[in-house]
Amino acid sequence: MRKKSAKKAAEWFLEQTDEIKIFLEQDNLSGLTDKHVTWVHDYAIIRLYREFEDMILNCLIAAINNDTEVLSIQTDIDFPKHLSDEVCEFIIVGNGYFDFRGRDGLIQKLKKFLPDDHYLVMLVKKPSYKDSLEQLSALRNFAAHDSKPSKKRALEAIGLLRLASTGVWLKKQDRFGKLASRLKRLAQEIYDKAPF
Repeated sequence: MRKKSAKKAAEWFLEQTDEIKIFLEQDNLSGLTDKHVTWVHDYAIIRLYREFEDMILNCLIAAINNDTEVLSIQTDIDFPKHLSDEVCEFIIVGNGYFDFRGRDGLIQKLKKFLPDDHYLVMLVKKPSYKDSLEQLSALRNFAAHDSKPSKKRALEAIGLLRLASTGVWLKKQDRFGKLASRLKRLAQEIYDKAPF
């Protein structure tokens, strides 16, 4: 039985982020209308969020799977030394799916299963990633839902008073590329710190 690997999860995120950035290169978008380029950027932030969410879930599964004592301490429940990936995932998500609400929600979710001094918690808490994590979550939600609350959170995350759409904002000044690069730095730090 192979266990999840935080290093492999981070590598996958780095690869997928590069794929998304290649997809958004000007040559690939030539011939599209401005409206369609906006839609492509809406899709890109949803995809980036999905890949990030998957990386964090797999890192969390790996952390629990490789050291159930950490989970036992956090939950005050004695777990056996060996749990399958599927059991670890069920402990994290139950019958639902993995999601989080912004950076603070992600930290809260991680701390439910990991101690404050765990490398994953410490990296996500780094002030240098705060804005990127808030933007990722808020812009994804606005692109996916286009609701008044999601727009309000997106405006707060990027510090503007008006915003037509996520895609309009992301396609200008390589904002998507800059956000993706900052998240790649976080993924690289996860890769570097992960013991497996």
